[in-house]
Amino acid sequence: MSFRAIPAAVDLPAVEHEILKFWRDNEIFEKTLAAREGAPAWMFYEGPPTANGMPGAHHIEARVFKDVFPRFHTMKGKHVIRKAGWDCHGLPVEIAVEKELGFAGKGDIEKYGIAAFNDKCRESVQRHVGAFADMTHRMGFWVDFDEAYWTMSPEYVESVWWSLKEIWKKGLLVQDHRVAPYCPRCGTGLSDHELAQGYETVTDPSVYVRFPITSGDLVALNASFLVWTTTPWTLVSNTAIAVHPEVDYVAVEVTVDEASEVLVVAEALLESVKGEKKILKKMLGKELERTTYKRPFDFVEIPDAHYVVLATYVTTEDGTGLVHQSPAFGADDLAVCRAYGLPVVNPIAPDGHFLKEVDVVGGIFFKEADKLLVKELKARGVLYKHQPYEHTYPHCWRCHTPLMYYAQPSWYIRTTSIKDALLRENAATDWHPETIKEGRYGDWLNNNIDWALSRNRYWGTPLPIWRCENKHEICVDSLAELGALAGQELSNLDPHRPFVDDITFACADCDSTMVRVPEVIDCWYDSGAMPFAQWGYPHKEGSVEKFKESYPADFICEAIDQTRGWFYTLMTIGTLVFDKSSYKTVLCLGHILDKDGRKMSKHVGNVLEPMALMDQHGADAVRWYMLAAGSPWAARRVGHDAINEVVRKTLLTYWNTVSFHALYANASNFDLSQRTKIADRPLMDRWIISELNLLIEEVDVALSDFDSQVAGRALARFIDDLSNWYVRRSRRRFWDGDVSALSTLHECLVTLTQLLSPMVPFITEQVWQELVIPADSSAVASVHLSNFPVADAAVIDRELGKQVALTRRIVELGRASRAESGIKIRQPLGRALIAASGWASLPEQMREQIADELNVIDLQDIASADGDLVDISIKANFKSLGAKFGGAVQEIAKAIAASDATALVKTLRSSGTTQLGSWEIALDDLVITEVPKSGWMVASHEGESVALDLELTPALIAAGHVREVIRFIQERRKSDGFEISDRINVKFNATAQIAAAIASDEAHIKDEVLALSMVQDSSLTVEDNELGIAVTLTKASELTP
Repeated sequence: MSFRAIPAAVDLPAVEHEILKFWRDNEIFEKTLAAREGAPAWMFYEGPPTANGMPGAHHIEARVFKDVFPRFHTMKGKHVIRKAGWDCHGLPVEIAVEKELGFAGKGDIEKYGIAAFNDKCRESVQRHVGAFADMTHRMGFWVDFDEAYWTMSPEYVESVWWSLKEIWKKGLLVQDHRVAPYCPRCGTGLSDHELAQGYETVTDPSVYVRFPITSGDLVALNASFLVWTTTPWTLVSNTAIAVHPEVDYVAVEVTVDEASEVLVVAEALLESVKGEKKILKKMLGKELERTTYKRPFDFVEIPDAHYVVLATYVTTEDGTGLVHQSPAFGADDLAVCRAYGLPVVNPIAPDGHFLKEVDVVGGIFFKEADKLLVKELKARGVLYKHQPYEHTYPHCWRCHTPLMYYAQPSWYIRTTSIKDALLRENAATDWHPETIKEGRYGDWLNNNIDWALSRNRYWGTPLPIWRCENKHEICVDSLAELGALAGQELSNLDPHRPFVDDITFACADCDSTMVRVPEVIDCWYDSGAMPFAQWGYPHKEGSVEKFKESYPADFICEAIDQTRGWFYTLMTIGTLVFDKSSYKTVLCLGHILDKDGRKMSKHVGNVLEPMALMDQHGADAVRWYMLAAGSPWAARRVGHDAINEVVRKTLLTYWNTVSFHALYANASNFDLSQRTKIADRPLMDRWIISELNLLIEEVDVALSDFDSQVAGRALARFIDDLSNWYVRRSRRRFWDGDVSALSTLHECLVTLTQLLSPMVPFITEQVWQELVIPADSSAVASVHLSNFPVADAAVIDRELGKQVALTRRIVELGRASRAESGIKIRQPLGRALIAASGWASLPEQMREQIADELNVIDLQDIASADGDLVDISIKANFKSLGAKFGGAVQEIAKAIAASDATALVKTLRSSGTTQLGSWEIALDDLVITEVPKSGWMVASHEGESVALDLELTPALIAAGHVREVIRFIQERRKSDGFEISDRINVKFNATAQIAAAIASDEAHIKDEVLALSMVQDSSLTVEDNELGIAVTLTKASELTP
């Protein structure tokens, strides 16, 4: 049996392109689905990306996580349908097309024609889908594009219509005139979840304005109400001032520079006025009701208004405790003013500009009017004070225009009526991280408001409601129903504007004509309807069965901002229509940042393009970084150096270990049939097999719990254990072709490859083809067709694991002592003294490993020599003692300080615990400081110590020279291009000291460097002046010694 030769270096991008071809040519993805046909289903919903532009690095992040868990569950024996989807409608697409066409707003669209514009939108979606599909394919995200759902397809739109009719029949889809978030550039209202995604930090004018009182007792005081606002543009339509009925208000005389005035503010907010203060009158808010005042601007006529109203939403947390009311631009304002029968006057046109007939600010965009109005307030003498105010302000989530709260008729889904059901479904949902359930998302649900569904736009699912002039209305659920009502065959009708707008029919309740209402719906409803609409439910044949089999999802995953988006709409629509959330488990991902922690932005120039990133580093490298470099739900910084580091530490180490195995397996003609039972193998083999099976358990649990970081860390740790301890410590056995070592390494690599494969599917596939397929005729064609490994409890030896861990800790301490002493590791030392719990029972083989690693001749117990080697001082470890003994810590600390430090440490190191007064203490209850005495170097950590005897005898020095000579010849073998199995002849010249060292241990040197002869040749010029040696190497067959 021979394994394919595997180069030590790997070009990840080149390998990945080969693997992509292999998968495609051999239909591996399709075979993974077919292999699990009929197995228990594990449902995954793909959140459809909006195909309105080129994909970014954040799209890679989500797709990595959406790929790894379906792969994992497929290997666990589940049937995982992975249906791709495309979100086609809405503002994202419309705005992109407007930019392409050079349009400034809705007027340009109307002139261009709705049909032509929507054709452009459809074409744009189809054009950009290709870029997303290419990226998805390149990164190894397995989804079914052939059966992808498109939210613009007729069957999808009809399914959405069906769900809306179900909601309408329950009386939960209604039209109302409310204040809602509104984008003046896009000319449409937005939903609350869209609003939540568009906040930006801005600086606005903060103004305190005097409203002179014109009725009641306060007129005699020449008093003014003092009102605070950060939206001066709303003062143009001021209609009332709201106060809290049960809050104390005061008329306070304020004196500044001998000038006095009387202002009315909430007593709790007196600090909002400056100067000397004298309270003239105190009153409850309800006593101010209907007190009239003079408004700051009279640009528009607002009859029967401008008096104080009562509102319990008014607080004394900031401002003055008096809130100016502009009912056209605030939901609370509208509700309060309606209760008083006050008029709703709106001086701003739908495009966000003041009406031209409005004085001072006519024709000006509402946010740009602030500066002019502040200047006007000052000129009128009513501006008390103003200053810049930095805060977050809502902007359009797509075009970034400042939003306004705008009163207009819209269609709403009464989600507030199902709040309890939503909270019930949320409580049953498995959130990752768990804090989202009651935190970010739970708060969102508790503060739920009705869903503003309608959009005054063009490219979207048309709202399927027809009305007559007498307000009779009907909601249709399909083109078939619409055709029946209209008496037309409409099965081939494009269910978009303007075509559905042209369909009319007679009202069944009167003689008038039913006409479709003009709005389309929120595109977030489209994506939230995908659990059933992807199947064309319930109209399409077979859709009812497919939906029942696939609802709800076992798993969904997107970035954390989708708690205000897709996560919300999925749960809400599912609960509205089916009284059950659309998903069981949700993974919220942190956002992607640049290497400096900044949000990626084309404007800043710090965007990492997905395809370029993968072509530079490899898709597996990017995947591994996303999955393992940090918690899935934490924001992560992405940069080239960070990706290179994880590749170097983990993926290349894994690859190099595979290459090492192939090299030595071929050199020794290793055959898998030769392998022995695990129980009969040497200790090191049993240890790494035990660790492998513990790894299987840990990775299985972590991925089952959707924690890729824990899985990644465990895998990286094992790769390090395998390469830097097992392989390195067993290198001589591999040179000798040891069957047990080669079998053990092969088994570890095969299982490790399976464990890694959901996370890094390319490199593992390549390893499977190189390592498994040539050696095992029964192996499946792809690692992704294999089953996830199952741990064998019988081979797990936890005690052995503890012993190896202790061995490695001792080695690390010894290396630290070496480094501190400045003596190279190749220079042997006479002895090392060890102090550690468990040292006495450590097997001799592990003691030999420690001696070899530290290059010391003898290992002894430090217990008998502590006082001779180091000066020991101790103090209390308050953290450890506090957790055990609470309030007695200070008393124990005094007892520790009064103890013989050397004796106490020696006792604890030998017995683990001891009685100190009435308290039983352990080694970790002390902070131990050890200062080595002359001739020794000591390193200690958490109660374990290694002391090195630094005395160098002539024999030790000679042995050190032998080590250096071996190192020098091995490096020359490598640089001269010899194969690992090549026998050589060595000619050398050296200084007398080095020549003597060679002569003293020539057999050992020859054995280490595979030399058949070593001949001194004085004609060679010494080339390593530090060591004092020169060598020439030839193959043994080329030179007769």
